[in-house]
Amino acid sequence: MTFISHLRSRTVTLWVLLVALILSGCGALIREMPGGAPTQEASGGAPIQATPGDAPTQEASMFRANPARTGVFPSNGPARLNELAWKFKIGGWVNPSPAVVDGVVYVGSDDRRLYALDAATGQEKWSFKTYGEVYSSPAVAGGMVYVGSLDNWLYALDAETGQEKWSFKTDGSVYSSPAIADGVVYVGSWDGRLYALDAATGQEKWSFKTDGSVYSSPAVAGGMVYVGSDDWRLYALDAATGQEKWRFKTDGQVYSSPAVAGGMVYIGSLDGRLYALDAETGQEKWSFKTGSPVPSSPAVAGGVVYFVDKEGYLYAVR
Repeated sequence: MTFISHLRSRTVTLWVLLVALILSGCGALIREMPGGAPTQEASGGAPIQATPGDAPTQEASMFRANPARTGVFPSNGPARLNELAWKFKIGGWVNPSPAVVDGVVYVGSDDRRLYALDAATGQEKWSFKTYGEVYSSPAVAGGMVYVGSLDNWLYALDAETGQEKWSFKTDGSVYSSPAIADGVVYVGSWDGRLYALDAATGQEKWSFKTDGSVYSSPAVAGGMVYVGSDDWRLYALDAATGQEKWRFKTDGQVYSSPAVAGGMVYIGSLDGRLYALDAETGQEKWSFKTGSPVPSSPAVAGGVVYFVDKEGYLYAVR
């Protein structure tokens, strides 16, 4: 898979997540490098075509549904289109998914910035400049925003002000979107490692080396962290120690981010299959074969698994 194809697959994944949110409400089934510390900047940028609308709820929503990145969506999306509330012009292409927490939208761009916008009005609250494109989707928890950059760094920012609290340097670009659970931030890197960092300080707790680059975003559930690798494998690690519990080998690279629900882990592979594995043992329960690679990340809602293959087919399996 080419680099650009991978980025397009991440955009397709966003549509999978949006469709899953909508369908969970209506019950339908679809068929076929840094030289110094980056600076935080406050800006008075204005949204374009802002119009009055209902204020958003305080419920959190982000890539893979929550900070633990489990891919399970309990909430409903709009059953019908009402109006355009607002739109905001960002200075570059937007590949990552936005996070919406406590009335603020956080989103990164290839203009090397992370933006924070008022969810009701679209007014910019602040932006933070990194030294690389931001393809990582932000995670928000405990008043902090965590996001990776292609400059090899993971950043932790104050959610209210955008002030940098700490940063952590890996040995490769950070496409992976961080997951947060029990005061720990988990994130993958092109250096082939999954890192576990103290969410408050950024201190490394442990790291685990795979045999390939880690594009996949980790998911944390039941004391385990699950992550895919360019080495064709899905790994299950002890979330506290990083000790490997099991690994599962597919027949292709794993760019997909796992979904964890009901004691099962769902993952796509470039071998063209969606796999369903026992979360505790890694034993394969079933797999579904498509006609092309599956780089997208599955979403689970209402007992249905939604995912997209590279040919553009959206699947709903149950």
